[in-house]
Parts: sequence; structure tokens; C-alpha cells
Amino acid sequence: MASVTMGTVALLVVGACSSSSSSGHTKVPKVSMAKSVGDGEGQLDIIAWAGYAEDGSDDKTVDWVHPFEQQTGCKVNVKIGNTSDEMVTLMKTGQYDGVSASGDATLRLIYGGDVAPVNTSLVPNYATVSDFLKDKPWNSVNGQMYGIPHGWGANVLMWNPSTVTTAPTSWSAVFDPNSPYKGKITAYDSPIYIADAALYLEKTQPDLQITNPYALDQKQFDAAVNLLKQMRKNWSRPWAAYTDEVQDFESGATVIGTAWQINANLINGDKKVTVDATVPSEGATGWSDTWMISSKSKHPNCMYKWMNYIISPSVNAAVAQWFGEAPAQTKACDVAGKDFCDQFHALDSAYAAKIAYWTTPTKDCLDGRGQICVDYSQWTQAWTSIKG
Repeated sequence: MASVTMGTVALLVVGACSSSSSSGHTKVPKVSMAKSVGDGEGQLDIIAWAGYAEDGSDDKTVDWVHPFEQQTGCKVNVKIGNTSDEMVTLMKTGQYDGVSASGDATLRLIYGGDVAPVNTSLVPNYATVSDFLKDKPWNSVNGQMYGIPHGWGANVLMWNPSTVTTAPTSWSAVFDPNSPYKGKITAYDSPIYIADAALYLEKTQPDLQITNPYALDQKQFDAAVNLLKQMRKNWSRPWAAYTDEVQDFESGATVIGTAWQINANLINGDKKVTVDATVPSEGATGWSDTWMISSKSKHPNCMYKWMNYIISPSVNAAVAQWFGEAPAQTKACDVAGKDFCDQFHALDSAYAAKIAYWTTPTKDCLDGRGQICVDYSQWTQAWTSIKG
């Protein structure tokens, strides 16, 4: 790991944003930002998606936690977060130093004052992170980064080819009410899944004039919700924990639906069944995960060291290959190999631009139309009604 500036952590107060922001909040809470990093405090408590902080317990050959501990003296305690909502709740307790947050959680954490702005100059490996992941609506506010990009990818369409014998090329395979796979279609169990329906409608019902699946006025939102209500009768069990989807595909309870690439990798690795996956013609929603530091971090030096370590070329490559995603670190492709990075389009900015990355919906429309959009709290309420 590249060394960072030594010395006691010093803090610089970052002022609040202007009275009106692109996220519909009056201001960003004043939260301190580190201006130097010193010796580790001996411990690090983080929340992570499964597969992001492996310590060899799942596979003895997959371990990047213990080398970090040996290098820094920071003992890592990992709490697996199964959903973005769970991660937000856990971060609000102030008991954790950081989190690998997806875009449907990041703005909630920023505007809730739960995370601190990140001084990227203290993270040397940030310099060679893909530019198309920096200063984005889900990881920055007014030009200030609130985290370090980690990995990214699309939410793919996955199917069992022994049952779905014609490879689907469109999301209509799951969103068509007359789908031949009724009762065996799965969906991602989260309010943010409403965006998947909105993306499908954007391509198939242009009269709705949807331009951003996370910026929906009431008419657009109602159309997406109504589509999902129609589809609910066709679902098997929606999944939030990735293990649930793996189990349902392996048991045959599910044969097609939205998935993460890691789910496909695990199923094919188990060899109980075989699955295929693709990004359909309409495109896909997706994620760009960001390591964020708690505004109440008790071990900020260790957290900064972790953020720099986890995006170092060899470690970011290892995580990406294990999880099944594109690494944020461009130099990771020198380690992972060209074939891997080509498979996940890791350096392809044009491909990356086609993904509708999870972003927290806000009243102030993310597409600039003003305060006419449905915010995340209403998405949450609607999701409850969709599930019934």
C-alpha cells in the first residue's frame, strides 16, 4: 500500500452547501474532513457487501483482510450489509468507521450527516481510479467527493437455459404480464427496483418522457408502480440477500430475473444448475459502490488506510474477480488481465455511460426539472404496496 502523510489526524471543517442543491435538501450538514493521516488506531469496524472484505473464511485462497492487518496493525471487524437500507440504518448508529455504499444509500448518508467528505489527496491510489467514476451525483456534492469508488457493474438479466431455452434479449421477459415464466420470475427486493421498471418504460413507452429512471414525476412514477403491481403475481420470491436468489435458482423455484454477476458466478460454481446472464437491449440499472467514512469514525486513520488499500491495483483486482464486477482502479487490469477487464468493460467509458447507476431519488428532480419528482420515502411506501 502506498504510504500516506504521517501525523495526527487533523480536521478541516467543510462549509455547508448553498441553500438549494441538486438533491432537494436545503444544505449539507457541516462535517469535518481529514487533512492528514497518521498511525492506525489498531482497529477498524466496517460495513460491507458480501465479498468485499474477504478474510479467508469462505475460501482460504481469498483473503485480503489479513494482509491489510499485517501491514497496518488495524484489526478489521466486518459487518455484512444485505441491503442498502440496512447499511444506512447501521451507519446511523455511529458504531462503524465506514461502509461500501451503493448509490441508493450514498446521498441519504451525506445529507443525513452520517458520512464525512473525503480528502482524496490522502488516498494516493485514487489518482488512477477511472475518471468516469469520479465526481458523480451518487458520490459527490458540489464538486466534493464523499467517498472512494470501489467497483461497478450492471444489474443483469439471469436465466436458467434448461427452462428458458431461447436466450432473452429484452427485459420484457420479466416485465411482460404474459411472460411464459409466470410464478418463476424474481425481482430485487428493494424500493430502488422501481427504477428497473422505469428504465423499461423509458424504452417501451416514450410518451411518458422518462429521461432518468431515478427522476420520476407523479405520472411517471405511477406508471412504473402499476407495472410492478401487474407483475407481482408472476414473481416467485423477490430477493434481497444474494444467497436467497442463488438458493431459488438452484432449487428451480426461480428460472429468470434480475441478478448481480456474483450470483451467476456462485450458481455456476456450485454446478447444481447452470445460468446465463446478459444486459438486455434496453440497458440496465447498475451500481457504483463507494467506500465512505463515518462522520463519527473512532478509527479514521485505519479507515483512510483501508480506502487506499482496497483500491490498490492487486487488491482491487482480487475483489473484482471474486465479486464479479469491474474494478474502479485502472491499474487493476494489469493484474486481473485483459480478458477479465474486457469481460466487465472495466475501462470502457462508453459502456459505463449506458448504465443507469443507483442514485437516491429526491424531490428536486435529478434531471433538472425542479421539485416535482417523487422522493425516496414515497418509493419506500410504494414498494410496500407493490409487495402486498
